[in-house]
Amino acid sequence: METRDLILTIFVAVTAVAVVIQMAILLALYLSVKKTSERVNGLADRLEKQAMPMIESARTLVVDSRPKIEDMIQSLSSSTQIVKSQIERLDVTITDVVDRTRLQVIRADELVTRTMDRVEETTDMVHHTVMSPVRQLSAVMTGVMAGIGNYVGGRKVERTRRAVPNDEMFI
Repeated sequence: METRDLILTIFVAVTAVAVVIQMAILLALYLSVKKTSERVNGLADRLEKQAMPMIESARTLVVDSRPKIEDMIQSLSSSTQIVKSQIERLDVTITDVVDRTRLQVIRADELVTRTMDRVEETTDMVHHTVMSPVRQLSAVMTGVMAGIGNYVGGRKVERTRRAVPNDEMFI
């Protein structure tokens, strides 16, 4: 039984040492938590002394400013509605101006087209009514001159064309 007593004694000793170590750890934890708790309480006191007046001031400012902010929001909302209606009116006006301008451009294009057609018709008419008779008259005059020239002296009357020097033909 002596071995049993020895084992039991060793077991009790190991258990006692483990309990003492646990007690030391728990004591260290307690002291650490107590120290941290004191620091946190000190910080909380400083925070309460310094931050609470600022928080109270901010709360008072928000409470006092709330009606003004609500008025500003109302004014902004009504201003937005006014601007929206003005933009809609401007859009209608610009659309009307663009439509009218487009119509005037179409009219001007038609006017220019008709004018160009009439100028072309007039040019053709002038060509047929003036130039053709002038050519015919010129041909008749050439014939008459040739006849007179033959009758008077047997000379041929030729139309003299003036030669243009090569230098003047250069562009």
